Amino acid sequence: MMDNTLTKTIEDFGARVASVWEGLRPTTRTLVERALVASQTPAAGGVVSRPGGAAYDARAEWELSRLLAAFDDRATEAGVSALNAEQTRELRHMAETCALVLHLQARSAEVFAQLLERALLAREYARVDALADTILKRLAPTEICELARHPNPPVRAIAHEALLQTPISALVGLLNDPVDSDIARDALERQAAEFGSEEARWVVNALERADDAEEDL
Repeated sequence: MMDNTLTKTIEDFGARVASVWEGLRPTTRTLVERALVASQTPAAGGVVSRPGGAAYDARAEWELSRLLAAFDDRATEAGVSALNAEQTRELRHMAETCALVLHLQARSAEVFAQLLERALLAREYARVDALADTILKRLAPTEICELARHPNPPVRAIAHEALLQTPISALVGLLNDPVDSDIARDALERQAAEFGSEEARWVVNALERADDAEEDL
């Protein structure tokens, strides 16, 4: 898909989508364009891949997140909008392609929550599982804790399950954090109770002794 053709298609989706698209840096726009070409190329099997050795780009993640939100919002409006059937299909295809690119790029709790919520809403449970499997590989423990505070209960549950698989040393490192300590402690207690981890049990017992000592003062 040539850039001018893509730009015309984007403009047909409305002012907000066009504005977000125009605000993308060239490098981010190229990511989307290449992904769209790959998704339409039989030889590639529709598989979108992350460029080998490509460095993480936090700004690109933020830009792609905004673009996906604009696509999704427009798709929600499509039933009562002036989009025809072909434009609606193209809009949804672009949204799905953008979501796949984000899945390959994401390193933040906010974006993982966005991807999880849209997959849950669509009842795409295979994608939910794929995202859940990626959390430990991509998110730092503090980001997983942030995800565990999300207002959406299923998203919180997924994050808490990821914390059950987080190394104990990483959870211990969060115990002095005023924001994440309670979540880290809960994960340690669950690792001790549900997984029978002796290391987690030792840490939990030490915390309980410290609590008792504070109460005695």
